[in-house]
Amino acid sequence: MDGRKTETVAGSGQPLKDLHAEVNPVKKAPRNKYAFASCMLASMSSILLGYDIGVMSGAIIFIQNDLKITDTQVEILAGILNVYSLVGSTVAGRTSDWIGRRYTIVVAAVILFVGALLMGFATNYSFLMFGRFVAGVGVGYALVIAPVYTAEVSPASSRGFLASFPEVFINCGILLGYVSNYAFSKFPTHLGWRLMLGIGAVPCVFLAVGVLAMPESPRWLVLQGRLGDAKRVLGKTSDSKEEADLRLADIKEAAGIPQDYNGVIVSVSKRSHGEGVWRELMRPTPAVRRVLIAAIGIHFFQQASGIDAVVLYSPRIFEKAGIHKKNDKLLATMAVGFVKTLFILVATFFLDKVGRRPLLLSSVAGMIVSLSGLATGLTIIDHSHRKLIWAIAICLTTILSYVAFFSIGMGPITSVYSSEVLPLKLRAQGAGIVIAVNRVTSGVISMTFLSLTKAITTGGAFFLFAGIAMVAFVFFYTFLPETQGKTLEEMDALFNGFKWKSSMRRRNSKEEIDGNSNEKTNGPIQSGTS
Repeated sequence: MDGRKTETVAGSGQPLKDLHAEVNPVKKAPRNKYAFASCMLASMSSILLGYDIGVMSGAIIFIQNDLKITDTQVEILAGILNVYSLVGSTVAGRTSDWIGRRYTIVVAAVILFVGALLMGFATNYSFLMFGRFVAGVGVGYALVIAPVYTAEVSPASSRGFLASFPEVFINCGILLGYVSNYAFSKFPTHLGWRLMLGIGAVPCVFLAVGVLAMPESPRWLVLQGRLGDAKRVLGKTSDSKEEADLRLADIKEAAGIPQDYNGVIVSVSKRSHGEGVWRELMRPTPAVRRVLIAAIGIHFFQQASGIDAVVLYSPRIFEKAGIHKKNDKLLATMAVGFVKTLFILVATFFLDKVGRRPLLLSSVAGMIVSLSGLATGLTIIDHSHRKLIWAIAICLTTILSYVAFFSIGMGPITSVYSSEVLPLKLRAQGAGIVIAVNRVTSGVISMTFLSLTKAITTGGAFFLFAGIAMVAFVFFYTFLPETQGKTLEEMDALFNGFKWKSSMRRRNSKEEIDGNSNEKTNGPIQSGTS
């Protein structure tokens, strides 16, 4: 754009570069540290889910030896947490609508603390299963509330980065679980696995204390009519005062509160406390139906592509690949956790730069190649009567590349995307639905993987996962629009007008469209939408 021809804005006398600074403040503003700290504290609850998944992969080796349980009981023990989490995810949405997002995180922390202690002091298989039940309820709460809170607190300019925190912390928890496996494997069998599980209570204490420093979600405050409190939170979590005012106006519009209502406290309808939400979810508008299909679909395919099979049963997969020493299997499993955590940290810095769709599609494409390579390597080893070093190397490489590709897209984008697209009034309970789908799918994979490998071999199981990932790629390519930079209140219009072919062209013409809009418009442009 030629600055000499458009030096001022017609009718205003305002320099164009100053107008650009007003309408796009997020481009130059530093990352909001208060929002960063709040989202980090909220996402600590996700460490406990990750820890439980990671630690169980190694702990079940020692539990099976100590309690003399069968492979079927191992499958149930490993995967039942996902089924139990349905209880928590089902009620978490309504709980957070009633008592607020912040105190729901406290509820999750208390339940997870009790569950970890019960598992650590378990004396038999039944006691251990009861501890898994309690922990599962807490996991369900954490899975719902952490993404919802981070999405609602985050400014649009860094929402992808901040909303990926729950997934980052899950991966940190998985890595800590693997490290715990290795560290406590030196203890006597009956003591080692109990320490592995019981030490998971420690992060709950820090989480409960940390919540005291967190603000409440501004969107929840508006739904309660507490506009004064919402303004204060938005002022601290936005990149500028203008953005805070814009976010408040968008939330008020979505909540059905007139823009001229500016009191500290305003009256709201009972529906804003969560009543009537299920009726709207069961009889959705076309746009809401499309949103639900997209959110449910991405959560289903995240788990159906086999990630929990790799995370939970890494030692057994490595054994099938030709690594038989217990110490070596645990070290290789630690490498999986390290790579998974490293690449998800990389992904967080690209979510708001590259966009959701490119990262997601690249991630799934890499997963397809990795799963096919892993399946091929395991099949070759299974049909060979001698040790093939090159085939073992292929298996190790493809397992690591699989978790790496998963972590740069499918892992963090699933929670980010679903928390973004769900409408404000349906967000908390809608999140409960998609998390339920996620956990059921994960539970089915976790509780059938060993049986599946016996039926069609381990290589065959991963060929199946590769096929599911191919279906996922087609679904994402044709059904999921780009949400980068959109405010949470713009998603309804985005899904109403989405066409996948135009979505692919949109990024190529984005700068030209934005430039034309800036030339033709004298009014303010919403920050975070460019």
